[in-house]
Amino acid sequence: MTTPIAITRHQGLEALELRAPGGARATLLLHGAHLVSWVPAGADEQLFLSPKSAFATGQAIRGGVPVIFPQFATRGPLQRHGFARGKPWQLVSAESGKEDALAVLRLSDDNATRMVWPHAFEAEISIRIAGRALQIELACENKGDAPLSFTAALHTYLRLTQIMSASVQGLSGLAYWDSAAERAGTQHEDLLRLDGEMDRIYQDARHDLTLRDGDRRVAIRQQGFTDAVIWNPGQEKGDALADMPEGGWKQMLCVEAAQVLKPIELPPGETWAGMQTLELL
Repeated sequence: MTTPIAITRHQGLEALELRAPGGARATLLLHGAHLVSWVPAGADEQLFLSPKSAFATGQAIRGGVPVIFPQFATRGPLQRHGFARGKPWQLVSAESGKEDALAVLRLSDDNATRMVWPHAFEAEISIRIAGRALQIELACENKGDAPLSFTAALHTYLRLTQIMSASVQGLSGLAYWDSAAERAGTQHEDLLRLDGEMDRIYQDARHDLTLRDGDRRVAIRQQGFTDAVIWNPGQEKGDALADMPEGGWKQMLCVEAAQVLKPIELPPGETWAGMQTLELL
């Protein structure tokens, strides 16, 4: 037996307030299919959301989980991080069940997208919460008659309480591209500790990661995505962001499931999907 979830409003924008049996909660905006809150059962908020974010039509939101599609960063001719995060998505379904709550949103090509990206497509985001776990799946179907190529990411901002002692475990042995230093490297240590600006794309990230933040542990798993992006702007760039409060960079770390270094090549009629799962341990 499931119960439909009605559309409400959050910061003036249409939203879905997901509540699962056991106490897990999440807030998903139709604007950009942007997840802005995730509270596991019996726990506190796990996502960082800047108090200076602009909640306005067409504007990107700083924090939560922005959907990056169909272009990562400036790696192509489109606007930075593509157009999906600034578009209104359509509600497909939203309901709570005996063990979880699930919402599905859809974005299809229109005149505006075809002007900058001439492809027929259908993208879907699925958000599921249950207990102390969150699953986010991004899927794209090529609805046209020609192949299409894209990059994508779930740009997850995780809340930090102790940045100087925070670390990410599970990257040992992985090659990466350091976007800040513009050079390639290899991760030799099992723990990646934050030391100022961090902007790395790790390739072939097949193993589970763990965010260590004081006594808190968040397991981070991904499927379908082959890259993992670790990003923190550091003090200089962080304090220069208009939508980030002074010192806000100390309160967040992005651990992103991504497809950047090798774009997805999707033949007509085919579908690709990638998922990130977060679990508070």
